[in-house]
Amino acid sequence: MNVDQETLRKLVTADLAETLIKVGLIAFLAIVCVRIFAPFANLVILGVILAIAIYPLYQGLTRRMGGRRGLSATVLVLALLLLLGVPMVMLGSSFASQISEVHQSFEKGTFAVPAPNPKVAEWPLVGERVHAAWSEAADNLPAYLQKNSEIIRGWLRKALLMAANAAGAILMFLAAIVVAGVLMVYAEGGKRATERILVRLTNPAEGASLLKLAIATVRSVAAGVVGVAFIQALLLGMGFLFAGIPAAGVWAAITMLLGILQLPALIVSLPAIGYLWWAEDGSSTGMKIVFTIYFLIAGMADNVLKPLLLGRGVDAPMLVILIGAIGGMVTGGILGLFVGAVLLAVAYKLFMEWVDSRSPDIVPTAHVDSIDTDTAH
Repeated sequence: MNVDQETLRKLVTADLAETLIKVGLIAFLAIVCVRIFAPFANLVILGVILAIAIYPLYQGLTRRMGGRRGLSATVLVLALLLLLGVPMVMLGSSFASQISEVHQSFEKGTFAVPAPNPKVAEWPLVGERVHAAWSEAADNLPAYLQKNSEIIRGWLRKALLMAANAAGAILMFLAAIVVAGVLMVYAEGGKRATERILVRLTNPAEGASLLKLAIATVRSVAAGVVGVAFIQALLLGMGFLFAGIPAAGVWAAITMLLGILQLPALIVSLPAIGYLWWAEDGSSTGMKIVFTIYFLIAGMADNVLKPLLLGRGVDAPMLVILIGAIGGMVTGGILGLFVGAVLLAVAYKLFMEWVDSRSPDIVPTAHVDSIDTDTAH
């Protein structure tokens, strides 16, 4: 009996050691793979989101080009780089140059707020108060800058870092468009592999259902919420840039944030129209009329874009999207604004799908209450 126990102990010890070695090797391999993939994680995730969002457009283009998938992806990528990349680069460079100019003028001691135009006092409702506050700031600014120079330097350094991050985000977005093009060419194989993984984690029915749900949610949020805000921000941003509105890149970013928050872009475009007409910048009346019409159309473009893009697929609650967008922006900057909203919406829909897939023998509370009520009557 003692011999049998000793043999059993050795067998258990050997099996345990072998199991620990296997688990250790798997954990080591997983950690190494994660560390290798980590530098490219944001790029790949954004590329996957873009590929899913624009894949229907790619399919239509492929059909028109006789099924040539590689050529269709190349044409679509070049078109997106031209239509989206050029405005983003222009707005980003404008934002960076303005921040740099403010920093240099502060370091040289030449930074100042110009005195307001007398016409400012003629603005309806708020003109006199704005003119008074503006005049006070222009008169008292030198003393304020001298008193709080260190604090202001700190904020300017943060602004320069923000400008650098914005430039990096633009390059990342352009690279993600190229990655999305490659992924779309091999989309069928990627879809089959993803479905196999989900089926292995769940079962054949739920695996296919979860994949469809994730794809629909990505398209709904990426195109209907973030996409609309992004397009409207580019439209207004380019208009601000050509019209000579100060800080065009900053106002474009604010427009995008307002769009994700489901607030009207007219909050930004209407003050821009007011600045355009009251600023003495030498522009002709005809050009001011053209830009005014453009700002009004671009400011209300979401009323046309939302019916076209929103409602495709599955909609997540707006609160989830807002939390994802704001949290993503805090943790990941401009790209986080886009990726955070999409990922959190997908996670929410998958979680709710799991919650709703309860066992059929569980009777809903509302149904039990109705049965009890009927019995009592």
